[in-house]
Amino acid sequence: MNISAAENMQMAVNAVWSHRFRSLLTILGIVIGITTVVTVASLLTGLRQGVVTFFQELGPDSIFLFKTTGDPNNDQRVPPKERKRRAMKPEYADQIRRWCASVEDVGITLYIPPAVDGNPITARVPGYESDTINVSGLSPNMDQISPRDFAAGRYFTPEEDARGTHVAVIGDSVAQALYPGGKAVGNTMMIDGAEFTVIGVYAKAKGGFFGENGMDNAVVIPLRTAESRYPQIDRFMIVAKARAGQRQEAFEEVEGAMRRIRRLPTGTEDDFAISTPDQIIQQFDRITGLIGLVAIAISGLGLLVGGIGVMNIMLVSVTERTREIGVRKAIGARRRDIIGQFLVEAMTLTGAGGLLGIAIAVLITMLVGALVPSLPSTVPSWALVTGFSVSVAVGMFFGVWPAVKAAQLDPVEALRYE
Repeated sequence: MNISAAENMQMAVNAVWSHRFRSLLTILGIVIGITTVVTVASLLTGLRQGVVTFFQELGPDSIFLFKTTGDPNNDQRVPPKERKRRAMKPEYADQIRRWCASVEDVGITLYIPPAVDGNPITARVPGYESDTINVSGLSPNMDQISPRDFAAGRYFTPEEDARGTHVAVIGDSVAQALYPGGKAVGNTMMIDGAEFTVIGVYAKAKGGFFGENGMDNAVVIPLRTAESRYPQIDRFMIVAKARAGQRQEAFEEVEGAMRRIRRLPTGTEDDFAISTPDQIIQQFDRITGLIGLVAIAISGLGLLVGGIGVMNIMLVSVTERTREIGVRKAIGARRRDIIGQFLVEAMTLTGAGGLLGIAIAVLITMLVGALVPSLPSTVPSWALVTGFSVSVAVGMFFGVWPAVKAAQLDPVEALRYE
């Protein structure tokens, strides 16, 4: 008597469906494990895509030089050792441009802290005010080094920078906060007590961390203007743009040039931070990798509990169906037919748990995306395939012993079983 795979599947579905509530309780661990893995994978995939897009907009060929590691806009988490480092100097840009053949251009950014001399920096227009702005002074060539789209207006010219003109380019969020009716270009605003004319509005930035992009809160003014307004601030960042296809060569040249400029002895570590978008993304991947490992550990525990539950319920099922097994053996069912029947049943049980876990994870991901639009979330196809495959594999692993036990039953003894 040969039993086809389709017949095995049909019997497995019937057995699971006939004990719906028991089956649901049995696979709860599987559901929890798969839901955890797929949900975390979906959120981390969305976050990573946002980060990648963010740095692509900054410029994939850019090399960043700053005094310390981390966000130049936030020095609260800088290690004490790095706080003692010498600051970057604007004149480094000209030296790097002369010494590094693989570098196409070099720009400068001066980051103004949120509060200067204890006074928060705010932007005001009649009737509106914003204190969530990021003010920075940029060299005129930064528009070519890290080009951005404009919703309206333009970037400032080298002549406006040389004269220290009070002009500003603002981000999308700043424009909406101060000019809710639109028409920001051409109007004036007060920034930290000084009047500036808005000459441009950036289009909404793409990507970001947790859906937020600090460039939307940016207020960009000419570098010379920023230096004259805040002579006490020395938070300069040097941005070097590598020539096409020569970023690695440019990175090595810039690092060597900086060590010469800062007169660092051979063998000593750098007293500055140098990074590229790829390196920052790799750091982000290491962090999310740790989160992923925690999620896998939690889901693994759920899958283990679920697998043990499946083994237990399949052993009970073998006992309950001893007479049925005896009848099937008596009419010609082979050992492999019995093993196949119970293995398929166990895999169907855990596969159903996997599908339910995937469905819940997709719903959670959609709900997060709806409730928190700033948090990017997307369900990767690999997570769906992996989740279902793992759930079925758990059924196969934990279903082997019950299936073998069923196949080893003596048909005569099985037929006598009451």
